[in-house]
Amino acid sequence: MDVETLEQFRQTVRRFVRERLVPIEEAVAETNVIPDAIVQEMRDLGLFGLTVPEAYGGLGLSVAEEVEIVIELTWASAAFRSLLGINLGVGSQGLVMDGTEDQKKFWLPRIASGEITASFALTEPDSGSDAAALITTAVRDGEDYILNGAKRYITNAPTAGLITVMARTAADRLPGNTHVTAFLVPAETPGVRIGAKDRKMGQGGALSADVFLDDVRVPATAVLGGKEGFGFRTAMKVLDRGRIHVAAVCVGQARRILHEAVTYAMNRKQFGQPIAEFQLIQAMLADSQADLYASECMVRETARRHAAGHRVSREASCCKMFASEMVGRIADRAVQIHGGAGYMRDSAVERFYRDVRLFRIYEGTTQIQQLIIARDMIREALSGENITLGSSGGV
Repeated sequence: MDVETLEQFRQTVRRFVRERLVPIEEAVAETNVIPDAIVQEMRDLGLFGLTVPEAYGGLGLSVAEEVEIVIELTWASAAFRSLLGINLGVGSQGLVMDGTEDQKKFWLPRIASGEITASFALTEPDSGSDAAALITTAVRDGEDYILNGAKRYITNAPTAGLITVMARTAADRLPGNTHVTAFLVPAETPGVRIGAKDRKMGQGGALSADVFLDDVRVPATAVLGGKEGFGFRTAMKVLDRGRIHVAAVCVGQARRILHEAVTYAMNRKQFGQPIAEFQLIQAMLADSQADLYASECMVRETARRHAAGHRVSREASCCKMFASEMVGRIADRAVQIHGGAGYMRDSAVERFYRDVRLFRIYEGTTQIQQLIIARDMIREALSGENITLGSSGGV
């Protein structure tokens, strides 16, 4: 997309978010429901297909272009972004990278249009950060596979049309985690059962649930890419983009939270003057702005490198780790600036305080990101390379 068109689209999304989403975000949080009319408007804007190639009905945005739209979109509650997040990430990019042409032609236009909401089922009750330890099985039976197992905390499961299910196709854990295979499973397939909607600390309207697979029979053509043993590799390939995306979400949320804090500080008066005049309040605002600016720079630079084709696994983890921690700090300061008002349930910052806590957990916890970063540094040192973030990128 050329620069002028992208800017026009960004402005359109900004107006939509502030005129249509922000006014209803509190109601969405309370009812746990995004109105159908709003979902249709999101479809009409093309938001479900931002990252799907134009050849398959999407807008085909690069990562660098995507983050600009995501930052605008997440001025409002993260629930709206969550609805389409899997369509933009693992729900489509696994297909784009590794799907067969038949799979791409069948699924990607439906994902891009928002006709279906995608879901990605990897996590299990006993398999979280150690994702390759999953026990869901896929057993070959003639021209089909039979899937059995249970998945936990699956985003969009209650509304999904397509679930990408990671399952074990070998009894033993194999080198390179080639015992894991990805399957494209329509949600209406017999034997697929969706559990009750999860009751979460925050992000009301962002639905998740357990997914149960009881003798689910799918054809061999449902194997993503048509080959066993590539599921885990595909998942890892899309994580770089996914972590940059989540970091951009954190930036968008932090922008909104800081706006709320500044507005309140300018309007709340104590001792005869706005509290924004007090230096200790100013210090919290300044620290928050510096945190936000650092995250914005990290996200944009890493997205630029990704779009240019460079390896950015370490940088993507840095972005996700720093930005998710950053938005938590800013939310905490915003509550502090609001004082007692910030602890009340009718306060936007109270809701955001709960919402953003999740960002430090999904797409790999902060601790997993630390392991990825440190291990990549050690690998680089052992290889005799220079330990610099720029070593995997370019100018």
